[in-house]
Amino acid sequence: MGPAAGPGVEGPAGSAVSAPALVAAAREELGAGRRWRFPAGRALQLAGEVLAVAAGLKPALLYDCGAARPAELRRYLARLREAGLAPGRLHLLGMEGSALLLQPGLAQRRLAAVLRAHPAPFVDVSAGRQRPALCGPAEAEAIRGHLAALLAHLGAAEATGPVSSSEVVPAGWNLCTIVGVLLGYPASYTFSMEEGAENCLALTPLRVFTVQASCPRIKDGLRVQIYSFSIPESLCVELREVLDAWCDELKEAFGAQSDFVDLCISSEVASLPAVAL
Repeated sequence: MGPAAGPGVEGPAGSAVSAPALVAAAREELGAGRRWRFPAGRALQLAGEVLAVAAGLKPALLYDCGAARPAELRRYLARLREAGLAPGRLHLLGMEGSALLLQPGLAQRRLAAVLRAHPAPFVDVSAGRQRPALCGPAEAEAIRGHLAALLAHLGAAEATGPVSSSEVVPAGWNLCTIVGVLLGYPASYTFSMEEGAENCLALTPLRVFTVQASCPRIKDGLRVQIYSFSIPESLCVELREVLDAWCDELKEAFGAQSDFVDLCISSEVASLPAVAL
């Protein structure tokens, strides 16, 4: 899949929000009492990524800006609403120390779609392999069992106001795979947990996909990175149908919202001496 651009959308969904208010929300709710100062640029990016989830451009966001408790994240989301960035109903999912912000309905539809997908979009990159390959039936079925358990958990989670929260215990789950599915990647990496987190991706040609869009509602000229993921170049033909469907769904979702404009989907091939998952 080469570079592609989706249609632009004229005009934001609502009035422009105050960028300084968004920066203050991140610094005061997520950076308060910590040694590092929340950079203004990262604060605006984070607000844009939250809005991308709310706008239906991706099912979830993995919060990775530092340790934050659910109560802090809930206060931060409340501040975004006060600033005029009303994100609708969201769900905070705690999972073994990780915090994911989900659009509940979209996340559940994504899980259900992966459960139905054939071939299963899981790429085995275990360290003991010579090269990446799609998971076999037994491995894929085990992952589907974990996804089904997560889908049931989200279905039972109580909707409490605009932002609900829950904690799931991922017994035996490969979090790399589960999080990849929740983030909306068309294919997710997995590996033998008995071999540790090492993988066979070193010096393997990877097609790295990046999705960006402009968010003038937050700030003129602000480009928000919505997706960034890779797929082994050797598997792109085998996964062509999955990749094309993902691209079509993203463009459809983009056309259905008006918070972002100038969608750009690009890809390039890279080989790295080491790849962390």
